[in-house]
Amino acid sequence: MKLAVIPARGGSKRIPRKNIRNFCGKPIIAWSIEAAIKSAAFDHIMVSTDDGEIADIARQYGAEVPFMRPLELANDTTATIPVIKHATEWYIKNDLKPELVCCIYATAPFVTDESLKQGLDVISNNDIDYTFSVTSYAFPIQRAIRVNKEHKTEMFEPKNFNVRSQDLEEAYHDAGQFYWGKSDAWLSSKAIFDSESVPIILPRHLVQDIDTEEDWIRAEWMFKALQTK
Repeated sequence: MKLAVIPARGGSKRIPRKNIRNFCGKPIIAWSIEAAIKSAAFDHIMVSTDDGEIADIARQYGAEVPFMRPLELANDTTATIPVIKHATEWYIKNDLKPELVCCIYATAPFVTDESLKQGLDVISNNDIDYTFSVTSYAFPIQRAIRVNKEHKTEMFEPKNFNVRSQDLEEAYHDAGQFYWGKSDAWLSSKAIFDSESVPIILPRHLVQDIDTEEDWIRAEWMFKALQTK
């Protein structure tokens, strides 16, 4: 059995009610649910939430909400892995043991059914724990600059000041869209960003983290541009 888990707690602080805020015409969580449904990659698509309104909207768009997430797993410090582990354990206790579990973030409107299917293919055909979406940094991280306490600049790696950008190793970061994992990996709380993971590399124009109002505005402009195209 293949399970999609969409974590969506109700108490977001930086963007209140973020998981169900309108994004280009529908609650943002709906885009993740619809991509999962369109992929036809899952036997069950569920939303893990502590919030009744989120649960109602999730069901409206075709997801299951078979339980309400316990409050100890719905605070500001709760990490992703414990939430996915909890959901996986619930299905096991109810005689629906998932072999593969995919965490899809609720605020990932750029996630596509194609990339979800690609992730399923990768994890099904490789001896790995996880596969997840990444994208490349737009600028070499080896030439990053910090602003110090005196509000002056200094390089993290001064030795790379005169190194050409094309001679520096390309670096990637988590795209914040989805994480396919073997059930046993989630249950044993194995680290995702590890040697037993394979990346699904996405183009930068399909990735936008949404943590602030500025992020939200940028994401909507990017999304509308893609729809126009």
